Amino acid sequence: MEAQNISASIETHFGSITDPRIERNKLHLLSDILTIAICASICGADKWEDVEDFGKAKENWFRTFLALPNGIPSHDTFNRVFNRMDPKEFQESFLSWINAASELIGGQVIAIDGKVLRRSHDRGVGKSAIDMVSAWATENHLVLGQVKVDEKSNEITAIPQLLKALEITGCIITIDAMGCQKSIAAEIVEQGAEYILALKDNQGNLFEDVKLLFDDLEGSEYKAYPFDYHITVNKGHGRIEIRECWTISATETLSHLRGYADWTKLTTVSRIRAQRWIREEKSCEDRYHIASVSGARKVLTAVRSHWGIENELHWTLDMTFDEDRSRVRKDYGAENLAVLRHIALNLLKQEKSCKRSVRGKRLLAGWDEDYLSKVLQGLDTLN
Repeated sequence: MEAQNISASIETHFGSITDPRIERNKLHLLSDILTIAICASICGADKWEDVEDFGKAKENWFRTFLALPNGIPSHDTFNRVFNRMDPKEFQESFLSWINAASELIGGQVIAIDGKVLRRSHDRGVGKSAIDMVSAWATENHLVLGQVKVDEKSNEITAIPQLLKALEITGCIITIDAMGCQKSIAAEIVEQGAEYILALKDNQGNLFEDVKLLFDDLEGSEYKAYPFDYHITVNKGHGRIEIRECWTISATETLSHLRGYADWTKLTTVSRIRAQRWIREEKSCEDRYHIASVSGARKVLTAVRSHWGIENELHWTLDMTFDEDRSRVRKDYGAENLAVLRHIALNLLKQEKSCKRSVRGKRLLAGWDEDYLSKVLQGLDTLN
């Protein structure tokens, strides 16, 4: 991306955000502040002091396309602006950018999961840590959106808010047991998508009946009910992992489950058995799901894709962006900084010419302005 187009792209997608400062305190343009912060986050700056230092080190480059009427803003300025900026407006701008710059693949799995920003709490004022619920496109490898869980609520109320903000038609939504709710299943189907929801004992009667159903199937040597089956085997580094999936989709069988009729488009129940051998040690775990799609292969593939939100999103944010160690906690700072990280991560993920890790790409972008410009091309088109 040409340098002069960078600020234009950021203005296009994030220009509707209200400047939280009073007029006499506006020594720096909000668009300049956002541009420097996004570039700095891409290049490895995880604290506001680092953002200021990055801006000063790259000031000559920034002056080729930013106004900078009073030079590079101080770290206090970055801190104040992001603390006060309306997080809903920032998230809405993020969603608008994603919808404009990317195109979801039909049938793609969208994993939804929550993550606590562990050090965002402030015991001195009784503020608990912020919990963010995010949506992850498993094939595009993009964060599609995020919402903050209200302090007096939980993920059950936040998930529908996130779903309504996303364009999910034709996709498969996977959620852990917290999201296994009748209202959430109905919302997903209403928006033209399918669901696979983890089933645990928070859905007591249904969980008991589904578990008993598969126990009966196994006890009958798999003759009691019609079923579908798929298995995957992975070997390497002294480890063997076997995953087996059984699904039951016959209506005459499912109709006997307690509460079956209350679930919108409940088509399939499944058991996934994961066995792992590491040298002489063996572990085995059964997991259960309900779904609006059928087929053991499809269910197992989608559930495995869901685990990518932990490995590719949460783990990367903690290990590469130091999210768990961030001490930003005042006002809206932690929430807005989480969105800033998601912008940077999406841009780094979509840049495919460099085969390095996300950490390696951050370093290279900090060293090489041409490569940073290439990463910023994602502001217009996310692959």
